[in-house]
Order: sequence, then structure tokens, then C-alpha cells
Amino acid sequence: MSVDVLDYDEALARFDPVLGLEVHVELNTASKMFCGCANAFGAEPNTQTCPVCLGLPGSLPVVNAKAIESAIRIGLALNCSIAEWCRFARKNYFYPDMTKDFQTSQYDEPIASEGWIDIDVDGETFRIDIERAHMEEDAGKLVHVGGSTGRIGDAEHSLVDYNRAGTPLIEIVTKPITGTGAKAPQVAKAYVSFLRDLMLSLGVSDVRMEQGSLRCDANVSLMPKGATEFGLRTETKNVNSLRSVERALTYEIQRQAAVLSSGGKVHQETRHWHEEGYTTPGRSKEQAEDYRYFPEPDLVPVAPSRAWVEELRGTLPELPNLRRARLQAGWGFTDLELQDVVNAGALDLVDATVAAGASPQAARKWWTTELARRANEAGLELADLAITPTQVAELQALVEAGSVNDKLARQVIDGVLAGEGSPADVVASRGLAVVSDDGALSAAVDAAIQAHPDVAERIRGGKVQAAGALIGEVMKQLRGQADAARVRELILDKLA
Repeated sequence: MSVDVLDYDEALARFDPVLGLEVHVELNTASKMFCGCANAFGAEPNTQTCPVCLGLPGSLPVVNAKAIESAIRIGLALNCSIAEWCRFARKNYFYPDMTKDFQTSQYDEPIASEGWIDIDVDGETFRIDIERAHMEEDAGKLVHVGGSTGRIGDAEHSLVDYNRAGTPLIEIVTKPITGTGAKAPQVAKAYVSFLRDLMLSLGVSDVRMEQGSLRCDANVSLMPKGATEFGLRTETKNVNSLRSVERALTYEIQRQAAVLSSGGKVHQETRHWHEEGYTTPGRSKEQAEDYRYFPEPDLVPVAPSRAWVEELRGTLPELPNLRRARLQAGWGFTDLELQDVVNAGALDLVDATVAAGASPQAARKWWTTELARRANEAGLELADLAITPTQVAELQALVEAGSVNDKLARQVIDGVLAGEGSPADVVASRGLAVVSDDGALSAAVDAAIQAHPDVAERIRGGKVQAAGALIGEVMKQLRGQADAARVRELILDKLA
């Protein structure tokens, strides 16, 4: 799709971006927000529904207490004030994925408000002010059938899956974010990444963006340099990856800059992000939408006691950024090494492996290389591999003791993943222990020298580096199970 965009550096030379981020987090409670239906991803369509989440006449909702607890803990972690009294409201609108034609949400009385967090981007700290974090239920899901994009525009027809309707949802809304300059897209990405890590550490959501359990509506407007009045904004809906948050905002900044620089007007509207690298218009938001909010008559107000709030405050974990800084200092990792671990989703795994006795560098090596490759090939999350941090630490101990080498260790991993037991069990059952007996090694070295007299002569003549060829021959004879260092010593002793 061809749309005029301005060079990014030129756009930022003319305009200052203003961001507003709305992040929706699906909670991992066992049941839905107002009924007892299972709250799980991936079930057959319309198998997790009941009269309450379908909004059938006469059905009465009941608030999920665990969802209230999770909402309070999220608010506290975001430095928010927790309401002493708040209530739900009906947000009225017609949309086919909400059968009752309203969404039970919170309007002017959110559970948490007036918070903040600090994030770091390239050594610079940005404070993100949180306007509110409110509770609501998620809508169902439309599945557009036919066409090439999976969107409604070229679909032949659409189906509705109501399994997601009623899922507990927390919407976290920032105040306008200014002063980020050219780093605006990176700041947005870092903020969403912070929230993802925070929700994981709180244990309130699996935050799998590809499944929609964390998604971001990214608002951006541009102000001419020196101006004080915000421009008209666009809202790119349901961006579902960290990379896409950054790319979508970068594109929108360039697109809006091109419109304004040519004398045009930015339309206040929703936009859809396409992974090919551009956005397209959704629906107009030129006029304020009237959702005709009114208090939900079927739900009692929520009034968490101060004692309960303080009790929940005591359950908060160490903030992700503080934990990373502590672990990095303790492990002696460079920024790049730590980022490799974080990018691989291996921070908790490396931490647990170090706690089980492995060195930080060894733990990082196994989880971010060999095991990350295996997880990628199997289409699994790293933590879902059938090997534990304790087993990885045991494997590394076998390597350091000389019982196996790195090559054999990969075969040990094969056995552990196949369910053959601990690393030691696999070494024993598969006969993978390194051969270190001098008698066996000496015989193999003699055979290699006899088979390659030309190489032996080169070593006798002072070409010590040629020993690598004989070492390879010995390793071949012993199926890779020789102690390579000892083999080298024997070769040089015999040929010196």
C-alpha cells in the first residue's frame, strides 16, 4: 500500500509527538469476571458460555473476588491510589461480539487511579503517568471467513465465538506522554514491555500477546515545534506485539507528519496495523462517543478495606527493572548478555539454574542457545520444554567434571527431553560417559598415528597444530566420547 510518509528524522525536526497508551490485560483467573464459566484460551468455539456471560434475560452477575484482588495488586504495583469505594457501569453500544449490547466496565469510578512508573530507554529515564486502571469484561471474538487479510473488509462472512466474552480484563490508561522526542516509539515499546514483565511477576496474567491476553491501543498526535496545544490523534487498535507497537507508532508519526506538512488535516480515527508495515483507517472518532454509561444495577459497589489493601501490598514482588539490575550485578553480565536472556524469555530459568548450582555464564549459554533452539523448533515457550533448571545445572556439573563434553551434552539433552530421566540417568543408559582411561585412549592414539603417518611426521617436525587431525580421528574411533585434552597430551607425548 503506497501512502506518503515523511522521513522520520525530518518529521521529528518539525513536530513533537504526544503518546497515549491503553493496555488491556486479560487476567488468568480460573473463571470469568461475572460468572462461573471457565476462563481458558483455545477451547472449541462457544463451549465456555452460560446465560450470564451471554447476557440472557433474568441472569444475574456476581463479581469474581480473585479478579478484584488482582486489580488491586496491579494498581499498587503502578503506584496508584486504590479506591475506597467504586462501582461498575454499563457501557452501552451495539457490537455483534457482545450479545447483551453493553459491556460491564468502570466509568468515572475506577478501582485504581493516579499512578506512575519510570522506564529506561538507552540510559534515559522517562516517567509515565497512569491516569487509571479499571476493571471490565472482555468481548467475544469475531472470526472473519474468506478473503486474504482475515479482516472484515474482504471477508465472505463472519462467525462469532463468545468464549472470550466475560473474561476479566484490566485496562491501564496513561495520561498524555510528552517529551519523548525521537524516542517516542521506543518509549512506548519499553512501557508495554515493562507492563508485560510486571504482570508476569505479579502472576495475574500469562500476557501472551499473540493470543490477545495483552494488547495495546496506541494513540499518537503531533504538535508543531513550539506549540502547546495537542494535535488530533489517531488510535491504532489491538497491537499485539512489542515490535509492532514500535513500528506502528513510527509509521503513524511519519504519516501524520506528511499530512500536516502538506497542509492537510489529521482525522481523529481508529487505525488498523498491518504487519507489512502500515496502518489503514478504521472508524471515525471525530465526535466524542456517547456510550450512555449508567451504574450497573445488578452489582453491588466494590469497597476494599484499607487493611486488605495493605495486606495485598505486602504480596507485591520485586519490580522487574529492579530485579534485572540486581541479577545483572550479581551475575556480572554485560547489558547485551542480559538482553539476550530477557529476549529469550529465560530470566527466571537462568535464575533458577544458578540457584541450583550452575555458573551464570553456563546457565545463560544453555538456555539462550541450545535450549532456545529446541524450543523454537518445537514451537514451544522456553519454559515449556521438558527439562528443568535443576537438570540443566546437573548437566553443566557433568560437563565441568569431565564426565561428558559439550557434544555429548547435547545428546544428554535429547534423552532428558525424551523423558529418559535425569542427565546422570541418560549418561548411564546411553553410555555417553567420556572415555578417560589412559589405556583405551593410548590404544586409540596409536591406531590414529599408524593410520596417518604423514600427519605424525608433521607433528614430529614441530607442526604441533597438526595434532587436531589425529585428535579428530581418535574422537571418531571413540564416538566422540574421548577426553580431547588428554588425547592431545598423549599424542604429543608419543610424537615429541
